[in-house]
Amino acid sequence: MIRKLFHNTTVLAGLIWRRDRMRIPVWILSIALVSISVAMSFPSLYPEGPERFIIAETLKNPAMISMIGPGYGLGNYHIGAIMAHQMLLFTAMAVAMMNIMLTIRHTRRDEESGRIEVIRSLPVGRLSNAAATILVLAITNISLGLVMSVGLGVLGLEGMDWAGSLLYGAVLTTVGIFFAALTLLFSQLTETSRAAQGYTFAFLGVAYLLRAIGDIGSETLSRLSPLGLILRTQVYVQNYWWPIWVVLVLAGIIGCAALRLNATRDLQAGIIAARPGRRYASRLLRSPLGLVWRLERTSILSWAVGIFILGASYGSVFRDIDSFFQTSDLYQKILPMIEDFSLSEQFVAMLLSIMSMMAAIPALLILLKLGAEEKANRTEHLLARAVSRSGLLGSFLVIAMVVAVIMQVLSVLGLWTVAALSIHGNPFPFFETLWAGMIYVPMMWILLGVATALLGFFPKRTGMVWLYLTYSFFTIYLGNILQLPEWMAKLTPWGHVPNVPLEPIKSSTVVVSLLLAIILIGLGFYGYNKRDIRG
Repeated sequence: MIRKLFHNTTVLAGLIWRRDRMRIPVWILSIALVSISVAMSFPSLYPEGPERFIIAETLKNPAMISMIGPGYGLGNYHIGAIMAHQMLLFTAMAVAMMNIMLTIRHTRRDEESGRIEVIRSLPVGRLSNAAATILVLAITNISLGLVMSVGLGVLGLEGMDWAGSLLYGAVLTTVGIFFAALTLLFSQLTETSRAAQGYTFAFLGVAYLLRAIGDIGSETLSRLSPLGLILRTQVYVQNYWWPIWVVLVLAGIIGCAALRLNATRDLQAGIIAARPGRRYASRLLRSPLGLVWRLERTSILSWAVGIFILGASYGSVFRDIDSFFQTSDLYQKILPMIEDFSLSEQFVAMLLSIMSMMAAIPALLILLKLGAEEKANRTEHLLARAVSRSGLLGSFLVIAMVVAVIMQVLSVLGLWTVAALSIHGNPFPFFETLWAGMIYVPMMWILLGVATALLGFFPKRTGMVWLYLTYSFFTIYLGNILQLPEWMAKLTPWGHVPNVPLEPIKSSTVVVSLLLAIILIGLGFYGYNKRDIRG
């Protein structure tokens, strides 16, 4: 009986791999190459000497502990200890995100699109698809762990021995398997991929916050979080393996529960029934604008909280900012370094551009949601009614543009509020900084204009806007470190903005930026009205 439930699991696993034969290697190589390249840069960024001790003391700040976790081996802060302290947590979160998205893709999203129903009509077991997904992701995470272990081990850097490198890779493998199992469980509990993804990402956020609170004041509380638990491995310092086994056991229990629920529930249904909607639509839902708001309000709220927390996390370092930057060659290269201004003011100028790029992400997600709705054949139902194409595209665009403004305001508010609490005073003029942050809004709208033009003329190439945003972040944030030529930054909207509020901005720059955004948006509307709607 059990064998029948898993019939042809390996065949389905092969099909899943075939679908993601490009996606999975890109994920693995991206995570591994970024981690290995950062490790290679640490010896030059943190040379031996008293500077390391000063940096280690600075990182004992509760604000820094809440961001990157507790430091182990701070008394002998070698490269291995630095790597585990500053990179392990964030790399583990990237691995968790990879597993969440891949698991949703092959379970609940395939179920929504009807693929699982087609598969079930073939000679496969009831649990074969879920088991195949877990099998592929387990192999993916093991492969990532091995690549990471070998990549870090062969570097032979100070303190980075093979035992610690193997444990570093094992931590990432364990986190990935845990969140793959957890996502599979939420896929059984909920009825939609949106809900399953929302609950899993919410769990990831709660796990991070629980760890942050626990790392500052309660070891027990931190160990209740899987992210806090895996940091207790003390990689490259003590190399404890017991947290790995604890998290793997939890992943096994969660995975078994998910398979049990998958075997008992109806196809395209969830264990927790969706709340029934209102019998009659509200007045707001009688327009495309209201529909877009209804679809995206949960996502907007989640991003609003996340962006505020992002700004707050940067604001938390202001108490020790002078000592931190004076002992860090890395951040001295990142800062604009304008004479007659303090390190705090230069830090704020850098943050405003970085936070505006982060604030552009939710705005782009909202606008590009139109492409996803079109691909799912839902826009046809709207356009068959008294809804124009311009009205539909305009509704998504208006919400996205407003969200860009709101997110930028929240990031500045979070930055200033926590900075003021950290130093018990006014760290920098709030309204002046807020106005400087608003200067970046036209740049974010240019990005939305690019996305609109892609939706209008090349709907299958909308992912290019993410490459453009990544390029902008790379050239603006890392340009000084890598000594990139200035013209590379000028290819992005952010490359034409001076270091506000330290330097004045010309009104012509703002006007030209707004005109460029209007032109791109206009082209997008023209293309969207002329092209065929994908069926």
